[in-house]
Amino acid sequence: MDGPALRRAEGELAHARRGRLPDRNARVQGQRGASRARGHRRAARRAVSTPTTASLTSEAVEPHLRGRFGKPYLYEPECESTQLLLLGSGLSEGAVGVTDHQTRGRGRLGRPWVEPSGTSVLASVLLQPPPERNAPELSLVAAVAVAQVIDRTTGLTSQIKWPNDVMLNRRKVAGILAELSDRTVVLGIGVNVNQTREQLPSDTPTPAGSLLTLTGTRHERAPLLGALLLELERMYDAWREGGLDSVYGELGARDFLRGRRITLDGAPATAVQILRDGRIEIETAAGELRAVESGEVLYAA
Repeated sequence: MDGPALRRAEGELAHARRGRLPDRNARVQGQRGASRARGHRRAARRAVSTPTTASLTSEAVEPHLRGRFGKPYLYEPECESTQLLLLGSGLSEGAVGVTDHQTRGRGRLGRPWVEPSGTSVLASVLLQPPPERNAPELSLVAAVAVAQVIDRTTGLTSQIKWPNDVMLNRRKVAGILAELSDRTVVLGIGVNVNQTREQLPSDTPTPAGSLLTLTGTRHERAPLLGALLLELERMYDAWREGGLDSVYGELGARDFLRGRRITLDGAPATAVQILRDGRIEIETAAGELRAVESGEVLYAA
């Protein structure tokens, strides 16, 4: 899966700023039967799986779970998308869907998220935010949580590229996707962990990297996922109480686009800052300051 944000991610953001995320109910209804069948298969797989830190099975990850998130913990060795494990599931807040490989993973603007099996952290978390909070902000909240865990894991300093990418040494190492179903937000997170340079895509708008390529070290994914879920829970609880202000200092400090020359939907501009309502402020080529809710943002190398 590829910080506040969401047209199918960008357009989703536009809907969200008006107080709602796109509803996936129509699509999900037709998938519930298949989901039930997957549930039976999942139970069978659990019965024969063996603990391993190389996988994200429940046996491997549950010893690293320290909070509410991850209960229940749904694992599929392979699935279309971890989002579909939770959308329309009726599970309680904190449920987590995880896989070692997605066959139809997707990110912003419906772009495919492709990864070799067993190299990434691919997880979705089911959240039920209070109605007084602006749910689209959860993308940026999640980006802050991911960035902090990556920093602790690598010893490097990561940044957040509006609206929902995490950057390390100018390369995208993680992305966020948020979707709504029945007043529930399913927050998808994808982190590139152990891909080699040859395994990373070379044709993405933002150059891709992994923790392996940027540190030279392979990382155990199970403890990384456990740390990520705990940090996300902490950030989510703070956001429930204080809104985006609770993480705004971190957002400002990690703002990757600040001061950079960019193009927004093909038009040249300069990124000024992420605003407190989750929009990005830009300065157009004509010198006009604008607050932008959504758009395709590319930056000058």
